[in-house]
Amino acid sequence: LGLFTVRPGGRRSRSVNRVVALVQSIHITDTCSVSTCLLFTALQVTSVMFKMKLLIGVLSVLVGGTFALYPSNGDVVELNDNNFQSKVINGDEVWIVEFYAPWCGHCKNLVPEYKKAAQALKGVVKVGSYDADQHKSYAGQYGIRGFPTIKIFGLNKNKPEDYNGQRNAQGFVDAGVKAAKDKVNAQLSGKSSGGGGSSGGSGSTDDVVELTDSNFEKLVLKSDDLWLVEFFAPWCGHCKNLAPHWAKAATELKGKVKLGALDATVHQVVASRHGVQGYPTIKFFHKGEVGEYDGGRTSSDIVSWANDKAAVNIEAPEVKELVGNAALDEACKEHPICIIAVLPHILDCQSDCRNGHIKMLTALGDKYKQKMWGWVWSEAMAHPDLESTLDIGGFGYPALAALNAKKMQFALLRGSFSNSGVNEFLRDISFGRGRTTPVKGAKLPTISGVEPWDGKDGALPEEEEWDLSDVDLDDIDAKDEL
Repeated sequence: LGLFTVRPGGRRSRSVNRVVALVQSIHITDTCSVSTCLLFTALQVTSVMFKMKLLIGVLSVLVGGTFALYPSNGDVVELNDNNFQSKVINGDEVWIVEFYAPWCGHCKNLVPEYKKAAQALKGVVKVGSYDADQHKSYAGQYGIRGFPTIKIFGLNKNKPEDYNGQRNAQGFVDAGVKAAKDKVNAQLSGKSSGGGGSSGGSGSTDDVVELTDSNFEKLVLKSDDLWLVEFFAPWCGHCKNLAPHWAKAATELKGKVKLGALDATVHQVVASRHGVQGYPTIKFFHKGEVGEYDGGRTSSDIVSWANDKAAVNIEAPEVKELVGNAALDEACKEHPICIIAVLPHILDCQSDCRNGHIKMLTALGDKYKQKMWGWVWSEAMAHPDLESTLDIGGFGYPALAALNAKKMQFALLRGSFSNSGVNEFLRDISFGRGRTTPVKGAKLPTISGVEPWDGKDGALPEEEEWDLSDVDLDDIDAKDEL
């Protein structure tokens, strides 16, 4: 008990006083029970030694939370609420992080293997430890319910992966190297690291837009696009179940409706502003207006709901004149399919005739607007190389083709250029029917810029009048004589 001797005037803490009192109350008597005597005999301890061991044991329970399992100067980085964001989330390195409790037996058993892995991964992957018994913030954010829990913070720092492999040095090293390799390959292909609410599945997480407090207003609220936004929490089980469906729906809806994900535990300003209280919460946004999502949680449910909403809100596409490459790229490369109409020359089809064709195309564009096709028209022989590439002109004008620029395949209207004829052709296209042909050379030609139509009738060029007053007709007649 001399360990707790204090200087004159000093005071011992209540915890220490309780321990001292407890130890002083313990006596070893000659009449101890058989089990107790055998225990003390086996340990070969005296009464004083037993008291000291018990004292140390009780003390370790009372103040054990203040001791870390890993030395501060070792290869395992000690993480806490103050440095976690700057080191792990904001850092460029891949991290393996163990969430532990000092009193956890499994955590203590893990120490030598974890330290060995940290030494092997030095300079390649960062290895850290977070005392979740002492620091609560990030333990709660990532839904830590048991110890040890190990997570890998790789390409997507806002959505770490759970480590479920072998709890030995080799397992940690393999997982760390894989995460580092995945990040390098992603950066090589031009992808950036970040977070998102959805991953996995047959869809691509690249199609799910990561939203934050800083970009939400610009990307969503001030956009003319239709948005479905998932507010999620990384530890939420329902969010994890939704992830593959959300990614698949984002891929299927690409070009029609944008799907985003916002980590509501990190970006709390936007989440609070929109009254998010549970996870996942899905909301619909269009031109600053907000609506509740009331559909199902499968990819097909999400796609169906979004398409219905898009059909109501989307505007009819504009049928633009094909005046150059920019117009062609906008119509064909930014849409799943583009409809290219080649109308007769203005001398063969004056303004009323041409406007009638454009009006018909505009009405059909409105009918098929939820397909999100691009629509353009050009005058006959304005772009001969494009017409040749699409086999347009062989049946005369007007002519029409549907082009899939991604697959470099097209279908040509072979029926009448009338409302019913074009509608039947487009209906087949929408159902994936009809005969398609590969684009020659698998590449669209570069087209020259032309002056846009002024909306007026065409006029034949005026014939130049010849002044014959100075011509001697007698001389001409004389030359014609033999």
